[in-house]
Amino acid sequence: MAKTPKNHRQPWTTPADRQLKDLAAGNTPTRVMGIKLGRTPDAVAQRAHDLGVSLKPTNQAPYNRKKS
Repeated sequence: MAKTPKNHRQPWTTPADRQLKDLAAGNTPTRVMGIKLGRTPDAVAQRAHDLGVSLKPTNQAPYNRKKS
């Protein structure tokens, strides 16, 4: 069985929300955010959605824009 994260079922704090926003701004993968915040990737994604924070990478080229 998988080990539960250290903050499992604990309420989110203001510093954790701030860290989530900073990590999202830095294009950090959701799995890595979960490890740093002590949460599951699903919990990170849900909290980001609740806060209105986009987890989409901003530094990738759009699809079908490959130059020949």
